Amino acid sequence: MVVGYILFSIYILCLLCILIYSLVQSHLTFLYLKSKKQKTELPELPMELPRVTIQLPIYNELYVVERLLRKVAEMDYPTDLLEIQVLDDSTDETVELIASLVAEIAKLGIDMKHVRRTDRVGFKAGALEYGMKQAKGEFIAIFDADFLPEKDFLMKTLPYFENKEIGLVQTKWEHLNKDYNVLTRLLGMALDAHFTIEQKGRNSNGNFMNFNGTAGVWRRECIETSGGWSADTLTEDLDLSYRAQLMGWKMKYVEEFTSPAEIPAFLQAVRSQQYRWNKGGAEVARKNLRTIIKSDLPFHVKLHAGFHLLNTGIFICVFLAAVVSVPLLYFISEGDILQQALTISGVFFLGFILLSSFFWVSMRQRNKNALTTTLNFIVFFPIFLSLSMGLSLFNSIAVMEGYMGIRSPFIRTPKFNIVGKEAQTLDNQYIRSRIPAIAILEGLLAVYFGLAIWFACAHGLYPFVPYHAMLALGFGGIFFYSVKHSVIRI
Repeated sequence: MVVGYILFSIYILCLLCILIYSLVQSHLTFLYLKSKKQKTELPELPMELPRVTIQLPIYNELYVVERLLRKVAEMDYPTDLLEIQVLDDSTDETVELIASLVAEIAKLGIDMKHVRRTDRVGFKAGALEYGMKQAKGEFIAIFDADFLPEKDFLMKTLPYFENKEIGLVQTKWEHLNKDYNVLTRLLGMALDAHFTIEQKGRNSNGNFMNFNGTAGVWRRECIETSGGWSADTLTEDLDLSYRAQLMGWKMKYVEEFTSPAEIPAFLQAVRSQQYRWNKGGAEVARKNLRTIIKSDLPFHVKLHAGFHLLNTGIFICVFLAAVVSVPLLYFISEGDILQQALTISGVFFLGFILLSSFFWVSMRQRNKNALTTTLNFIVFFPIFLSLSMGLSLFNSIAVMEGYMGIRSPFIRTPKFNIVGKEAQTLDNQYIRSRIPAIAILEGLLAVYFGLAIWFACAHGLYPFVPYHAMLALGFGGIFFYSVKHSVIRI
């Protein structure tokens, strides 16, 4: 019986953390809806336009680099005030392709430079810092390889820098291939929630927000006075954002202006992106959280900053709660803690409702019809939640490595040049056709939770069946896609 209560305590503690996480997300939803009632006016461009450097960090992007360079070359800005740096760390034929494109575009009178280093020290952060030393611009715009910025990007973002306290302007990501498959739909849902509610909610209330690594413009002075780019975390963007705001710089999030980009369309790419984001977030928390707590920032800023940096830890809670819930069923079936489990689980159902409203509001912003939004939500949110649970083991490992200071190299997310529902390149040379070892564990966990469903049904514990069904489907779905995408590229 002691074991049962230990498992029950772990389960309740994890559910408590999930509930607190849901409450914070609910508060961000409130702040976002409150901000929608406020009118925002776009400041006017200064009479004298500043010099701008656009940095394009590239590493082996054979399939998307041409469309990026041609798109950036169309930027609506005086050519005598615009410099484009192609920060190329590639080790394959991308190098020759970029050299050819830069030479072609330069003939049009556009100041585009092919910047090469002798090594990849610092990965993306190192490339950005290297380019900064040569850059002429007072402002630095950054785009990753899969982005297609609009022509008026600079004209829409630079006016905000009339406020001398603004160090960064971040735009909202749009999606080139959201409807390509189930994975892109679900990732699009997660990204929309971040760029709609989290970024706007934090920024509108004066809380810390983050640069998303791309589709933003930095004031050069802000980067330099905040210590520059650092490669000691996998999320150099989040790290610099927090160091800059701790120095007193303000940031502006522009929801109304979007920058289109490609969503990872298969599981290996999703894993690499999730690993970098989750481990990097934990590394930044390890690096900066103590400074935030000791600072004289307002309490609400500290509170949201703490939850922001620690929110990747939610995967550990999700995974632990899931694992212990199965043996816990045995002790519940004995009747000793049945009533407590049912009561507590009922209370924490509130967390599910709050999280549901967070995503529903996000989806509602893209669809004016509430009925259509609700129907789409009913279909896709349970799938999204299940697959998120299915990734909890993988993401928990990434987060734990970040908390423990285990170092790992920067792993890029492969691109496919997908727009809409069409894949331009099916045979991607950057993808390895093999099933990752962790997928075997995820498949076994699907069986584990399947057995929990059988046990719950056999003992009349029907309230627990939906929970374990979502876990079984989630881990089973991740295993399925791991196998499928190791054989079929898309």
